[in-house]
Amino acid sequence: MNTHIISTSRRTDIPAFYGQWFMRRVRAGWCAVPNPFNSKQVSRVALSPERTLLVFWTRWAAPFLKAVAELKGRGYRFYFQYTLVNYPAAIDPHSPPLDRAAAAFRRLADAIGPERVVWRYDPILLSSTTDHHFHLENFARIAKALDGATRGVVISILDPYAKAARRLGRLGEEQPEFRYRAYAAAGDEPLMRQLAQIAQAHSLRIQSCAETIDLTAAGIAPGKCIDDQLIRDTFGIDVSHTKDKGQRQACGCVESRDIGMYDSCLFGCAYCYATRSFKAAGANHAARDPESASMIKAVSGSSASGVR
Repeated sequence: MNTHIISTSRRTDIPAFYGQWFMRRVRAGWCAVPNPFNSKQVSRVALSPERTLLVFWTRWAAPFLKAVAELKGRGYRFYFQYTLVNYPAAIDPHSPPLDRAAAAFRRLADAIGPERVVWRYDPILLSSTTDHHFHLENFARIAKALDGATRGVVISILDPYAKAARRLGRLGEEQPEFRYRAYAAAGDEPLMRQLAQIAQAHSLRIQSCAETIDLTAAGIAPGKCIDDQLIRDTFGIDVSHTKDKGQRQACGCVESRDIGMYDSCLFGCAYCYATRSFKAAGANHAARDPESASMIKAVSGSSASGVR
């Protein structure tokens, strides 16, 4: 029987904001996923423990810890990509403070093992207020707070998608001391090299995510967030080794199915690529129905087709 990887989710933070809905769908054994570009196209996605492996993406797992225990009891195989960047509130206005976020990270690692919780220092935003000194001090502080709770860290340099670039531009207008800038290899490679050294000092494997910039000379190899090798080593199963064609060219992740929906996360990160409108995200979250087959918009079981 083929094992399907379910991304839960690159598009939003399901553990933080939609855990109740997700666990109802786990108990039902399936969920409905509208095509994000054509809501009339809806797929029925199987969620049985025998057929699926779950990859969770979050920056706040505390509300989901009881669900983790239930998933373990039901025999699900899963691991977490856990973002912890500790940026100033102007950039990350609603993320939990470092002490609470690190404590939740450690509780999760205690529950499922440090090899199944990958720290994401992602994205690396270079600006006048988050300069080299900030990143070196911040990265080292987080690494120390997570000692023993993870085996690896994933980094990437911010790609200024249009919506993120507009937000960062507005932030600069509101706060003149804030000036975003792009990565410059000659000046910024020493930062990457020092981040790699800090990771090594904390016994962390450091990899990059979907990065077009070659960081191997700095000691950072390209990685995969949805990683067939990690899955084989951790769970002893083989999954598709085919690159996910739905992701960016530089992304090394293998094939998966994402069950989340855009414009639904409440963290409000200035650099977010998955939220076009924070106002729409708030409205979608307010209108959520935990009884629905799909995460936001109610979709009847009869209209969902194409079980995967």
